[in-house]
Amino acid sequence: MGRALVIRHVAHEGLGILKRPIESDSVVEYVDLYRGASVPSRIDGYDGLVVLGGPMGVYEDDRYSFIRPELKLIEDALKKRVPMLGICLGSQLLAKAAGAKVYKGSAKEIGWHDVTLTEDADYDWLFLGFPDRFRAFHWHGDTFDVPEGGLMLASSELFPNQVIKVGPAAYGIQFHLEVTEQMIREWICVNHEELAALKGKVDPKAILDETPERIETLNRLGAALGARFSRMIEK
Repeated sequence: MGRALVIRHVAHEGLGILKRPIESDSVVEYVDLYRGASVPSRIDGYDGLVVLGGPMGVYEDDRYSFIRPELKLIEDALKKRVPMLGICLGSQLLAKAAGAKVYKGSAKEIGWHDVTLTEDADYDWLFLGFPDRFRAFHWHGDTFDVPEGGLMLASSELFPNQVIKVGPAAYGIQFHLEVTEQMIREWICVNHEELAALKGKVDPKAILDETPERIETLNRLGAALGARFSRMIEK
C-alpha cells in the first residue's frame, strides 16, 4: 500500500466521496491545519499528496502562516513527481507553487454549474470516460492562470481554468467533485454569512433543490476519479 498525506484547512472540507477509494488503497495521514498541525517541509516518505479546500486565499500568507510551508511542500512534490490532487484552495496552491498567478475572479461561483472538458482531458488517465460536459458543484471566488508547461483540462463559463495538470501527476481541480449531499447542506449552514452577502446572486434554496438530482452523478464521477488517483499513489 502507498502512503498518502492529506491536508485539511477547515473541519467541514474533508475528502468526502474520495475518502473510501483513497483510504482503501493507502495509509492516510491527515494534517489538520485548523487544529494547529504543522506542514511537513518535504514530501519524502509519502507516495501521494491531497490538498483540500478552505476559505482563505493563497495571497493571504500574511494572515495564514501555513500557506508558505504548503507551497514549499507542493514544490517538493512537483520536483519529485509525487502524485498530487489539489481541490479548490488546493488547486490554487498548486498553480502558485508551479509559478502561475492566483487572484480574485470577476464573481463568486457557488452552486451547480456546468464544466466542459478540453481535448487534453479526453486522453488523460484521471478523466477517461468522463462526459465532455457535466454539472459540478462549485464554491470559489479565486482563480488562477495555467502554469507554464501545464495543461488546462476543464473550464466553466465564469472560470475558464477549472482543472489544470502540472507535470506528469499533479492535478488541480477548482470545483468540488468530492462533496456529498450532507457536505453541501453543512457548507450552506456554515457559510450563511457569505451567502447572505450574496443575496440576489446566489440562492441557497435553489442549490438545495437541485442537489438531489445532481449528486448521484457527481458522486459517481468523484468515486471514479478517487479510485484512479489512488492507483497512481500505489505505483
